[in-house]
Amino acid sequence: MLRKLLPDTYVIALLSTVALASLLPCRGDVAAMLGVLTHVAIAVLFFLHGAKLSREAVVAGFTHWRLHLTTLSVTFILFPVLGLAARPLLAPWVGDTLYTGVLFLCMLPSTVQSSIAFTAMARGNVAASVCGASASNILGMFVTPLLVGLFVAQGSGAISTDAIGSILVQLLLPFIAGQAARRWIGGWVRRRAPALKYVDQGSILLVVYTAFSAAVVEGLWSKVDGPALLGLLAISALLLSVVMLSTAFGARALGFSREDEISFVFCGSKKSLATGVPMAKVLFAAPDVGMMVLPLMLFHQLQLMVCAVLAQRYARAETSDAARQRA
Repeated sequence: MLRKLLPDTYVIALLSTVALASLLPCRGDVAAMLGVLTHVAIAVLFFLHGAKLSREAVVAGFTHWRLHLTTLSVTFILFPVLGLAARPLLAPWVGDTLYTGVLFLCMLPSTVQSSIAFTAMARGNVAASVCGASASNILGMFVTPLLVGLFVAQGSGAISTDAIGSILVQLLLPFIAGQAARRWIGGWVRRRAPALKYVDQGSILLVVYTAFSAAVVEGLWSKVDGPALLGLLAISALLLSVVMLSTAFGARALGFSREDEISFVFCGSKKSLATGVPMAKVLFAAPDVGMMVLPLMLFHQLQLMVCAVLAQRYARAETSDAARQRA
């Protein structure tokens, strides 16, 4: 359990990238060059996502429409409602900019890889998690910019109509291109998945470095102090707890099976760092991106630790139930 609670190597790499950007932020021509490289990296990232996603699995999974609709409702309705309702408490505590980052976090789609991995670990409905998490990410390319335009832009004024539209060009078009190319490269992508994950992770690290560099140049750490960071951690813990309890009890109230409950809990409670960081890069002004993704990075680490422990508990409970039935 202690090993599961410790940060994994990718989280350590993220923290190291933030430290590097804080000590040696890129500026001037270097920042401009890395900005172009970042756009290319984001396009490659979403192209690979499109190439990896099985259309057959998604289509087959949509037959379980009640589970998927409920999961999407948590992701795109319950989370944003909680974020909006908490404004009177959060904004005075962490400041308007970091609160906007929390609200942005609440509007993001679910993760794909970790939702599936934790569902499998807990012995839940893996096929439902594949379909639900994939649908969340596809819809998120449309729903998240819409929610951000409706609710976030009103408070920050940082988002333009062009920025909301450009997310479809920078993220959706490469994704569609990956889907179109899947018939030729899908097998190659699957066989090299362990190596290609470093392309995914490297793209995110590059975006994080350029985002935090711009934020540091604009005085990020003079605006974010220790109490604000502790406040973000407390907010993340409270938000995750409310949603996980809501999904667990909601699944039982709706009569879901144990396997479907596991899929609902793990898909409904997560927010995607892999999608959120590139979206923030597109939707927000460069000096604000670091502040926007800081709540997401904290929430991401917390959700991994909590879900790892919860998945083990689900698996142990299933083993105990099976032993009792055999007895």
